[in-house]
Amino acid sequence: MLEIQRLRTDKESVIEGLKKRHFDASEIVENVLSKDEEWRAEKAKLEEVASKMNQISKQIGILFKEGKQQEANEAKAQTSVLKVQEGELKEKVDVLQNDITELMYQLPNVPNQLVKAGKSELDNETIFEAGEAPNFDFKPMPHWEITDKFNLIDFELGVKITGAGFPMYIGKGAKLQRALIAFFLDEAEKAGYIEHQAPLVVNEASAMGTGQLPDKEGQMYYMPVDDLYLIPTAEVPLTNIYRDVILPNDDFSIKITGYTPCFRREAGSYGKDVRGLNRLHQFDKVEIVRVEHPDNSEAALEEMMEHVKSLLEKLGLQYRVLRLCGGDTGFAAAMTYDFEVYSAAQEKWLEVSSVSRFDTFQSTRLKLRFKNADKKSQLCHTLNGSALALPRIVASLLENHQIENGVEIPSCLHKYLNFERI
Repeated sequence: MLEIQRLRTDKESVIEGLKKRHFDASEIVENVLSKDEEWRAEKAKLEEVASKMNQISKQIGILFKEGKQQEANEAKAQTSVLKVQEGELKEKVDVLQNDITELMYQLPNVPNQLVKAGKSELDNETIFEAGEAPNFDFKPMPHWEITDKFNLIDFELGVKITGAGFPMYIGKGAKLQRALIAFFLDEAEKAGYIEHQAPLVVNEASAMGTGQLPDKEGQMYYMPVDDLYLIPTAEVPLTNIYRDVILPNDDFSIKITGYTPCFRREAGSYGKDVRGLNRLHQFDKVEIVRVEHPDNSEAALEEMMEHVKSLLEKLGLQYRVLRLCGGDTGFAAAMTYDFEVYSAAQEKWLEVSSVSRFDTFQSTRLKLRFKNADKKSQLCHTLNGSALALPRIVASLLENHQIENGVEIPSCLHKYLNFERI
């Protein structure tokens, strides 16, 4: 959520910045500021009434001590009137505050100045490329044919047990999943991230805190009996560790990681792009999360990107990095870099990671702050990234490392497996 102070002091740049997303914020911003002005006026009245009541209460005690019974009773009657006014003003203030919050929830984050305006993925910028596509002397198979041939993943069995988008991993397919998870977690630990094992369900406050609600409500699996949500990413429980936290000083850099299954409804997904592992309702992912001082946010983002690059290079995969345009940047993010791996068999790029900085957007909702050098509370910055999501990494490994009669496993995974080839 944007800081209301930012709207009060710099509304034009907020409105202009959100145009990069092709989002016209002018009406919402004006409504917020109008209600905010009214809220501040009613709040001032409430404080004035509370102050009067406090003064009169002190006078009542003095009057009783001095034996001025009638004057004390008159003062008590006055406080009764003020209590009614106080109740009415409190209700007005609360209603206005709720109205402002609901309006603020509709505003996405303002894109960073490096982010270009654009409507869709077609307007994203490629800023880095590494590696080369494999050169096959045979016709390469897409991963769904490889997994079927070597009995690695049974998509139909997943449909039978649950439905489309819930594959069943078998034998070496299951072992490869486990190896990749261990590899990603070990590499994150080497980079200074502390591993956490997080819950797979969260409450509404947690989903609101990281911006999944109300923006992505239709994409989350909801359990109405318990009012809980299956997590779409480990970002949600990991970041919410620091909800309602004030860090004691300004000397901090928090780095956490965790592996979880992730659950996404992916409503509206269809066609060839959902074949095999390309788009699933349940998948595994290792997430990295940072809580940083605002001055370190930019450097932290660069570190996270270098970490993801190192994983892809160790896996021997050709990849590119895109800086997303305003129209393709997620609701809560100020800037996002997507990592894509080229699939030689499918002849297209597959997204395998997103690394994002949110600046104060999440911490405003989370009430995540730190004490600065002047001992005043200041909002932290948050960042997160996939390091990595497994489905398309598995697809890319199988397709790009295939040989005529199987698949060669990258050497970085050998110590986690009892085989080097499928």
